[in-house]
Parts: sequence; C-alpha cells; structure tokens
Amino acid sequence: MNSELDLKQLAFDRGEQAKPRRPRRRFVSRYLVPAAIVIGFAAMLGWAVRDQFLPRKPVTVVPVVMTRAEIRQAGTPLFQAAGWIEPRPTPVLVTALAEGVVEQLLVVDGQSVEAGQPVAKLIDVDARLALEEAEAELALREAETAGARAELRAAKLRLQHPAHLEAPLADAESLLAKVERELGQLPLLVEAAQAKLEYARQALEGKRAAGSAVAGRTLQQAQSAYDVAAAELQELQQRKPRLQGEAEALRRKRDALAQQRELLIEESRSVADSEAKLQAAEARRRLAHLAVEKAGLELERMVVQSPVAGRVLELVARPGTRVAGRGAGSTETSTRADSTVVSLYDPKMLQVRADVRLEDVPLVQPGQPVEIETASSKEPIEGEVLYATSTANVQKNTLEVKVAIHAPPEAIRPEMLVAATFLAPARPESESEENGQQERLLVPRGLVESSEDGHAVWTVAADGVARRKSVRLGKAGTEELVEVVEGLNPTDKLISGGREGLADGDRITITGEDSSIGLIASS
Repeated sequence: MNSELDLKQLAFDRGEQAKPRRPRRRFVSRYLVPAAIVIGFAAMLGWAVRDQFLPRKPVTVVPVVMTRAEIRQAGTPLFQAAGWIEPRPTPVLVTALAEGVVEQLLVVDGQSVEAGQPVAKLIDVDARLALEEAEAELALREAETAGARAELRAAKLRLQHPAHLEAPLADAESLLAKVERELGQLPLLVEAAQAKLEYARQALEGKRAAGSAVAGRTLQQAQSAYDVAAAELQELQQRKPRLQGEAEALRRKRDALAQQRELLIEESRSVADSEAKLQAAEARRRLAHLAVEKAGLELERMVVQSPVAGRVLELVARPGTRVAGRGAGSTETSTRADSTVVSLYDPKMLQVRADVRLEDVPLVQPGQPVEIETASSKEPIEGEVLYATSTANVQKNTLEVKVAIHAPPEAIRPEMLVAATFLAPARPESESEENGQQERLLVPRGLVESSEDGHAVWTVAADGVARRKSVRLGKAGTEELVEVVEGLNPTDKLISGGREGLADGDRITITGEDSSIGLIASS
C-alpha cells in the first residue's frame, strides 16, 4: 500500500467557469456601518466638549447665609423701647361752634367732665342783640302775613258774593227802565203837545180875526202861548232819538255788568294775587323764624359744651382769645387753634407711642404682648401691639409703634415717659422645637426681585446654567439681609453680578464670589 498522498488529486480545474460577483452586503458591513459608528462617536465627543466652544456669560455669586435663631417661649422679653403715653386713638377736641371771644374757662387741667358739661363761656352781648333783632323782624313778618291772609279772605268773599257788582247792575237796569218808560210815554206827550199847539193856533187866529176888538196884550199872550206850544212839540219830537240812544247805551252797560258778574274776572285775579302775596309773606315769615332760631342757636353756642365724657388734657384757649367757630359762617381754612377751646381724652382709652429701632421692627407683630413700666405705677402695665406706623425718625433710626394699654391705672397721664418691653408672642405648637433652635436662610435684600407674581432670585444650577427661583420671604432679617422661608436650599449659590439681560437657562461661568455685599447675620 502506497502511503504517499498525492495532493494533485484533490485539485480541480475551474476551466471556463464564470467569475462570481461580490455580494452587496459585504459593502455595507465593511464600509457603511464603520462609517456610521465613527460619525456617531464624533457627534458624542462634540456634544461632550461643546461647553469648551460655546460662549458663557460671566457672573459673580454669593452664598446663602444660614443662621440659627432661638425660638423664644411666649412671654420672653425680646427688646425694649422708650415711648410716651397718649390718648387712643387721638385726643378729643372741644371746639367753639360760634365765633366769639372767650370770657371765662369753666374747667381746669386734669378735671373730669361729663358729656354736655360747659367748659367755657364766650362774650354773648352781640349774640343777644342779634336775637332781639331777629325776633323783631319775625314780629314784622307775622303782621305782614296776617294782612295778606285778611286780604285773601276778603278777595274770596268778593268772589263768592259779588255784591259790589249787583248795585251798578241794578242802577243800569233802573235807568234803562226809566228811559224805556219815557220812550213809551213820548207818543202821548207828542199828541198832547200837538193838540195844545193846535188850540194855541186857533186862539191866536181868533184873536187876530177880532182885530181891534181884542187888546194888543191879549194878542201877544196868545202868540206867546202858541210859540210855547210849538217849542214843546219840537222838543218832544227831538227827544225820541236821544232817548233811543240813551236806552241802547244803558242796555250795553247792563249787559256788560251782567257778564262781569257772571265771569268775575277781576275777583278771580284778586284772589290769585292775594294768594301769591300770602305765600310770599309766609315765606318771609319762615325766613324770619329761621333767623330767630339761628340767632338763638348762636346765643346758645356762646357756652361751649363738651361733646363726650372724659378728662381735660389741655386748655388751648385763654380768656380773651378769639375763636373762629365751626358754624355755617366758618371757613375750611380755620386751623385747630382758631376754634379749639380745650382737648379731652378718655382715661380708659390710652396707648403708648414707642420708638422701636429698625433692627427690632421685624420682631413686632400685631397683638404681641408688651410690658409697660413707668415711674407713676409700681406694677408693670399690660399692653399689646396695635400696629406699626409709617412714621420713621431718621436721626434716631426708629419707627413708631402703637401699643394699646389694658386697664390703664388712674395715676398715668398722657405724655408720661414709659419703657415698653416687647415680649415673644405665643407660637403654634407645630412651630415649636425641642431644642429651642431654628435655622433660617438669609439672602441680601438687593438680590430679591419683586413682581406681581411674587419674589424671585437668580441661582446657579448644577449644570452651569442660570435658574430663576420663586421664593417666599419671612419677617426676620436685618437692613441688608432678608429671611427666605421657602424656595431655597442652604447649598444654593445666588447670582449677584452679571444679572443684566440674563434669561432662565443661559449658560454662565462663575468668575468669583461677590464680597461687597454684607453677609453678617445677626442671630
């Protein structure tokens, strides 16, 4: 057996076999996949080192200040302030309601007075004369009113019973009847005159016919009788038109008087005119009556009375002092000294005006207990904070705080000096701690931004960007620092410099800490 192996037997001849094509998937696996991996790695590397190329805004920072403040138990003294006793809420000014000169003061300093009690008297001579003059004017107006009322009554009677129109109407009717009667008799008189004339004519002719047998005198008498009869007849003949015209005039007069009696125009006008006069007279009488009341009130106000019960605090006016008064004739420009006679206060309503140092103002709360000490009282006086005013003293660096006094002793008076010790108020049980200590976060006041949405500060985030955080402020702090009770952590860094134009999320670089802002907190 031949042990030699012939490798040629394993070879085969490809001959004319076609050369196979390279698969496409080899191109993807050999070129595209490695290229994608390289590009992704490069992108990740670029994103990681992007901070080295992007610009950053330089800022300075300041740390949050932590302090430990002792939580004092209720009633523990916090601080002390000097003050003065004063009336609560204000003194009561007793003013003169009428202008005049003070004649006599009826009270003294510190005297107790009752409501309505006289405190001063003014010179009342002018007021008495004014009252007498007003009373005389009223009497005159009363008489004028009575006359107007009587005139109205007469006018109404004339309207209801127009007897003054009956007589002229009756006269007119009587004259008309007389004329008409004469007209009726006129024809008979004419006939009688004609007959008389005829008789006289015949008698005259008869005597003329007799000739010389009749004396001349008899003929003259006959002629005269004839002439008289002719004249009478002529007069009667001429009387008719005149009587007719007179009768027509009387008829018109009668009709006019009858119509006047029916309409009563003048009487109605007289009633209306009398009523208007009476109203005017009554108005003048009321004005005179008001003038009397005003003069009487002015005389009454010559005695100045206390409007309330209290104790005299100050005698403002002196005998001989002229007061302007607060009546209707006074002006709004009158000052306190122009009208005030005395000032009063209620001994049971007193308060303390305490000058609290500005650094102690954050410790003041409404309703906070206060212990008041004064030389006029052996025992301390209890009180409580009313409110902190807006009156600050630049020289003393203090702010006025009003403290109500509970049950003021009889010995204390306004303007007495006192020492007010402000005590720690009672705290809710949820705020009490066993160790009696409380941590507070304080930040510079200048770094707190205020808006309608609240308060906010700029901080540095862990990823090196600026963040604007909303915070809630507390009451503690100093002139430079303010307490933050919510929104910050003790490890936060506040951006102090470079905040101009800064937006939330901007990349920043810290160039250092700002040492120009005071960071010393008072515990």
